Amino acid sequence: MNTNDTKEKEFKAINGFIMLVVALAFLALALYGGYTGNPVAMTIGGLLFFFTLPGFAVVNPNESLVLTLFGEYKGTILKNGFWWFNPLMSRKKISLKARNFNSDTIKVNDKIGNPILIGAVVVWRVRDTYKAAFEVDNYEHFVVVQTDAAIRKLAGMYPYDDIEDEGAEITLREGGEEVNKQLEAEISERLKIAGIEVLEARINYLAYATEIAGAMLKRQQAVAIIAARKKIVEGAVSMVEMALKELSENQIVELDEERKAQMVSNLMVVLTSDKDVTPVINTGSVY
Repeated sequence: MNTNDTKEKEFKAINGFIMLVVALAFLALALYGGYTGNPVAMTIGGLLFFFTLPGFAVVNPNESLVLTLFGEYKGTILKNGFWWFNPLMSRKKISLKARNFNSDTIKVNDKIGNPILIGAVVVWRVRDTYKAAFEVDNYEHFVVVQTDAAIRKLAGMYPYDDIEDEGAEITLREGGEEVNKQLEAEISERLKIAGIEVLEARINYLAYATEIAGAMLKRQQAVAIIAARKKIVEGAVSMVEMALKELSENQIVELDEERKAQMVSNLMVVLTSDKDVTPVINTGSVY
């Protein structure tokens, strides 16, 4: 079966107000027969009146009625209003409104095997009522199951971050719109068979699993400290270089290589230390 071909067709129902007048006419016939003592008119009018009543239905905006007659699909009422159709038809109401689905937070492994917790929010609606009613057993449950499967597949495609996989161009934590687009495309492909359109899909929860969260936090802190130290050292080297250059150009003091090395050492300690440094004032000669 080609799931891309729709079999949905619009059913042209009769205006309910017209049939309401007809039903009241049948009721009037039955009452008239009872009043005049005409059993034939009373019976026919009563049977037609009670036969007509189950055929009325109200279709609200963004709702639909899927109609079948003895197992055969007859069509879908898509227009809102008050309608009448063959009372022998079975009906199934399907909402066409956009709906939110917040998935449960599930534990999966990312691309490099780290256990993570991930959840998503999906905005969806029924686009093809025939597929939603007949191609799957329960289209709402189908959304839940297939969204869960799509999230698991997405988590296995990317690492959580690039600390362990430095060559990763896209990660779950920093992928942003790219990861969300991939998730949306994956869910859309899975729900196409049920006639469901995915309007938006986004990751709304992402974290390391509890058993490794502490270790991963320490690792991230260590990486952050190393990066910060690197910047501090780069800045300190630049400042020391500038200080030596200014002292030399302005001829403030002449230093031999040994004194330059000592000065560089002292400045680097002062500039890179994470604690306050207590200065020692030399009141004698430089040497």
